[in-house]
Amino acid sequence: MTLLATTSTTVSVIVGLLQVLGALGVFLFGMKIMSEAVQRVAGKRMRTALSGLTTNRFSGVFTGFLTTSLVQSSSATTVLVVSFVNAGLLTLIQSIGVIMGANLGTTITAWIVAIVGKFSVSKIALPMIGVGLPFVFIGKDKAKSYGEMLLGFGLVFFGLGLLKDSVPDVRTLMGEDPNMAATIEGIVTWMGGRGFVSVLLYLVGGVALTLLVQSSSAAMAITITCALNGWLGDVSADPIGVFQNSAAIVLGENIGTRVTAWLAALGANVHAKRAARAHFAFNMLGVAWMLVAFYPFTRLCWHLAEMLPASLREVNDKMASFDVAFATAIFHSMFNLANIALLVAFVPQIARFVEWWIRDPKPGAGADRIRYISQGLVDLGELNIAEAENASRRMAQLTTEMFNGFVEVLEHPDVDLSARVVELKRMEDACDEMLNDITSYLIQCSTREIGKGNAARIASMLRVVSEFEEATDRIYRLVKLVQRKYEKGICFDPLHDEEIGRLCREVRLILEISNRSLLGVAPGLLEEANRLEDCIDALRKSHNRGSVKRMQEGRDVPTEMIYTEINNHLEAVGNHALNIVQNGEIVGAS
Repeated sequence: MTLLATTSTTVSVIVGLLQVLGALGVFLFGMKIMSEAVQRVAGKRMRTALSGLTTNRFSGVFTGFLTTSLVQSSSATTVLVVSFVNAGLLTLIQSIGVIMGANLGTTITAWIVAIVGKFSVSKIALPMIGVGLPFVFIGKDKAKSYGEMLLGFGLVFFGLGLLKDSVPDVRTLMGEDPNMAATIEGIVTWMGGRGFVSVLLYLVGGVALTLLVQSSSAAMAITITCALNGWLGDVSADPIGVFQNSAAIVLGENIGTRVTAWLAALGANVHAKRAARAHFAFNMLGVAWMLVAFYPFTRLCWHLAEMLPASLREVNDKMASFDVAFATAIFHSMFNLANIALLVAFVPQIARFVEWWIRDPKPGAGADRIRYISQGLVDLGELNIAEAENASRRMAQLTTEMFNGFVEVLEHPDVDLSARVVELKRMEDACDEMLNDITSYLIQCSTREIGKGNAARIASMLRVVSEFEEATDRIYRLVKLVQRKYEKGICFDPLHDEEIGRLCREVRLILEISNRSLLGVAPGLLEEANRLEDCIDALRKSHNRGSVKRMQEGRDVPTEMIYTEINNHLEAVGNHALNIVQNGEIVGAS
């Protein structure tokens, strides 16, 4: 009988644990669907907000709060910020402001969990799922994304309800099994009866919990649910003690969720690593001062929770239980608000500290290479496209710099520019690396759930970076031609110099237009690019006919052959630039 009872208890524990994991899975899956649908619906506006509305630390706080409120994942926002810093779209100081706002935005989850206990979630969750599901199957583009957003919201609420129901009440569980009752009571007493040491123990537990589920929102839901069901102490006997235990876990969750950013920055450039460390430093400073003020601060939050209307807190005469839930939500919000208020003025000092912590890399260490940054729960392909766009701009600038370097070498035959030639070779190698990096990055983005418009942008950018790489290959061949010309002692006459100079000016103009057309072609630019390319092609043909005529007249053949090759390569660079401008129409239309 004892063996049967033990086996039955073990099976009951396993089934209960699986039910909790299943409820957590529904919640996380709903959050994933909702977050990615929000990206597709508002991704462009969110990119604009993150890269354009963060002019100072205060607007950055608001932007971080808004973005995290929409995506409902501070980890996703933090990873996105690290990605934007990696791309150079945000400065370190701007990123710290956004991270502060992200901390505040994630507090909404605690309020949702507290409020969910007030009513039957099926009354709101199932209708949302019912409305959203048809759009998922029959909707297209935005309609499908809106349907997935409703479906995600519904699953989040439904998962929270399942979690609330699947976590067993400790008192009921203890009444069913005396042995388990003794074990649970011993653990709860050991954890909660040690004064400030208990606060530290629960804080470590919060860190571990967040690292385990990789979502501060899910960790918050578990924390409040466990508190309501007596796993953090007897709510009826010591409600404020239970609340303080849950508040300590919340502090641990604030540390644990920053590890996501730390991991995301591994392999990224120095600026992204500094953003991740700044996030960690900000939260560690906040937790440090909160531990000093923990007891008076938690009593203030408890007092505020007791001031809420009784109709909001009371469910089935469990007033103390829902005081704990709302007090935890209040603590989470007030802690992050107070932390922002205290530290926002010290953002430059935090920035200087992490700059000292993460030193500038040695030149040529590959710190600026693009790297796809994401995290396990929410795919960020929709928003990470901004980094690929910025990398494409850098490639465009490098192409123009290479062309200017070629012109410099061409126009100074009497100056030893061998060091400049070596530098131009490094630029060409860098463009080859960038092509591989950006192509791999865009393929990573395309494997995620992205909108139809961004799929067209990805396809267009893949062609654009290929065109830039081929243009840089042509430019380096031009450099080698000029180098060969000097080594063989060949000198162009004034006519050669004048004709090549004019062709170079036209090619430079069309390259400038291609650089301005990466994200869409302004009215009139495509016509201007076509006119320039026609002019370049006509000049090449005219110059080559003149060269053939001069060779027929007995002029130096090697000189004319090099001259003809330079003309041909310049015209090819112009063709690549025109192809980029034509692709800009596709990007702008999407």
